Amino acid sequence: MLGASTMFWRLLWLAVLGIQVYALVDAAVRPAAAYEAANRWTKVGWVTVLALSLVIGQALSLFSFIGLAALVATIVYFVDVRPALQRLS
Repeated sequence: MLGASTMFWRLLWLAVLGIQVYALVDAAVRPAAAYEAANRWTKVGWVTVLALSLVIGQALSLFSFIGLAALVATIVYFVDVRPALQRLS
């Protein structure tokens, strides 16, 4: 049987994984012209950053410096880029 703290960390890992996958899929299905119209990086740039964020974030510990940077990239997409793209839709 798993301890409470082990279960918490596994659920946190699963939640971060889900958020990162959702961000990557969301960025991939948006039209490329919307990124430029919103004055953001290109679609290829954001999909690349989010894909690397997913791979790095899952390969390394969430609390390593690089793991946190990967999580921050995903958060930036949700807080800044995605709302700008939604306003244009």
